[in-house]
Amino acid sequence: MAYRLNQRLAGFRCLQCGTVHPVADHFAGCPVCLEAGSPSSVAAAYRGLPGILAAPGGRGCARYADWLAYRDWPSLGEGGTPLVEVPGLAEPPGAGRVLVKNEGQNPTGSHKDRMSMLAVARACEVGARAVVAASSGNAGHSVAAYAAAAGIDCVIVTMLGMSANWRRAVEMTGARLVATERPETRWTYVRDRIEGEGWFPVTNYLTPPVGSNCFGVDGFRTIAFELHEEIGAGSIGSVLVPTSRADLLWGIARGFRDLVEAGLARSAPKVHAVEPFPRISAVLDGADHRDSFPGSSALLSIGGDTVAYQALDALALCGGTAVAVAEADAVRDQKLLAGCGLYLELSSAAALTGLRRLRERGAVAPDETTVLIATSHGFKEEGVFDAGIPVVG
Repeated sequence: MAYRLNQRLAGFRCLQCGTVHPVADHFAGCPVCLEAGSPSSVAAAYRGLPGILAAPGGRGCARYADWLAYRDWPSLGEGGTPLVEVPGLAEPPGAGRVLVKNEGQNPTGSHKDRMSMLAVARACEVGARAVVAASSGNAGHSVAAYAAAAGIDCVIVTMLGMSANWRRAVEMTGARLVATERPETRWTYVRDRIEGEGWFPVTNYLTPPVGSNCFGVDGFRTIAFELHEEIGAGSIGSVLVPTSRADLLWGIARGFRDLVEAGLARSAPKVHAVEPFPRISAVLDGADHRDSFPGSSALLSIGGDTVAYQALDALALCGGTAVAVAEADAVRDQKLLAGCGLYLELSSAAALTGLRRLRERGAVAPDETTVLIATSHGFKEEGVFDAGIPVVG
């Protein structure tokens, strides 16, 4: 099936040097910055955006088709996820509202579906032999599901020790799994297949990294659009985003800036990155973003030891900052959220932990309305839970 490119799409602009490149596949980001030794993502640049945000009668991400790189895609019903107010999280007493954007309600259980829909549409449009993603979790499952929906081959390159839950989710779609022992080997494998066999990458494969597929990342802007329709961009003080290489962080920040520039919102909220150990935080303190930032944490979905330039661009777009959180604190907040009815992946629960830290630092005012981006539900995580269960009957 052919998918329709948005005719407003003028090209792809480098986030770092500003060069506008033609509408094409820029798998390695900006070639100018890559040649200079400082890889950078490129992002969709439009010839003006519509004066109306949502299409009448549309549902989920389809409501914003006129604002996206593709106007249709292989849909599984993505977007339109719940925004839930959790009064028990408004601490101290009298503090502002805390709302959770529950991306775990997407078709494959995470925010990645907003990226996969457009990346797979592009792969189909250019006649790619197969889509490939380097992932041991949510992205792999999502890409595999959307490839299956589009009828295109898919290979997920993972790590040894991949969660059995995620492995089964990928294999059930018919996608092929390949495992490597080290992350750098995984990216080398992907690069060789792109260059030698014409595979279409959805995720990064460079070191230092750039963001994921530039058509796909454009889809994350829809979260900002939904938040604006639900409560108004100008009424939100801060949005906290669990972050690794910042595809989601950048998409949300860019979406809010687009609303302001189109005259549909008075102002944009601050968009903050929550990370498991200092990476972006270290760069904000003066480190080179191309360095390696080793660390270890059970917050696997936002792990990794690299920083993509798009993280810095995202924080600059909406005046945000980065905060590192302790694993033990995130575990406590995961239980707290579950006690409020929201069972989230540990990396998602870290958004609440980040809110506490930013309030302590004075970066988030106590009376602000705050949105936590819950990137995935908790059912994909493995663990042993039967010990100590009373046996009855």
